[in-house]
Amino acid sequence: MRDIKNKLTSGKNTSNIQARKGKSFGYQVLGFGAGGGKTVIELEYLIIAGGGSGGFAFNSLTAGGGGAGGHQTASGFELFAGDPYTVTIGAGGAAAPGTTANGANSVLATVTSTGGGKGATAAFGIPAGAGGSGGGGAQTAAGGNGTPGQGNDGGDGTLNDGGGGGGGAGSAGTPNNPSSTAGGAGGAGAANSITGSSVTRAGGGGGAKSGAGGSGGGGTGGAAPAQVGVTGTANTGSAGGGGSANGPGSGPFAGGSGGSGIVIIKYSDALTISNPGGGLTISTPGAGGGFKISSVTAGTGLVQWN
Repeated sequence: MRDIKNKLTSGKNTSNIQARKGKSFGYQVLGFGAGGGKTVIELEYLIIAGGGSGGFAFNSLTAGGGGAGGHQTASGFELFAGDPYTVTIGAGGAAAPGTTANGANSVLATVTSTGGGKGATAAFGIPAGAGGSGGGGAQTAAGGNGTPGQGNDGGDGTLNDGGGGGGGAGSAGTPNNPSSTAGGAGGAGAANSITGSSVTRAGGGGGAKSGAGGSGGGGTGGAAPAQVGVTGTANTGSAGGGGSANGPGSGPFAGGSGGSGIVIIKYSDALTISNPGGGLTISTPGAGGGFKISSVTAGTGLVQWN
């Protein structure tokens, strides 16, 4: 596969490029070079990685919520028509009694969104994971760090037996309440209108006990006395809630698994997308206004436009 040549541009720079090349909207096919030069296309994208799982709980010690998968969007992304480019949809972090995991990365060509961080588990000293957004801390453990431009930090643990909320694409997770047994809320997701209507995705998971999931699909933390965390919503990159235990010998109780990620691509309706070799689940539900919008919801493989 040939080297990728692409360019991310600000709105100002995109306008200048459009003026130079005689374009109106930035999704039209661009010809360049004499004598059979490659054809450049411009895309708008939304790339969300898999959300992290909530931490698991054991004995009287509870857990933090997972962090949302990294959330990145841009327009003016240039690729070559007819060339294949890698797309990967990150899975959510798997949760089980005794297991907490970061989400997996999502990829479009040269752009990678980082999987969400796992929630902390106090009983075994497992720290909150860093990621697109960081997982929530537990007991006195700090929340994980988010990745600038993709998400936010997880909420810290404090002295009580709840857990901090995981970070979301729109805001940081909330620390658990030191004066009660309430878990911290997951950070809010981020709204995006690439599909034509505003949709919020990539919410953080709530910390145990009963921390609210962040808007956009974050799972709620497990409720007392002993419950598992709620799973993040699939294809939003939202995170799972932390598990909740209740006293010596209780558990382990799993956190919620993270939700899988998604890649959404908007491009000229003069183009057709394909998946050479297979491996991807792609939906393109029609065109309008001069554009097509494709959602890739599972798998890893190649895409190209012709």
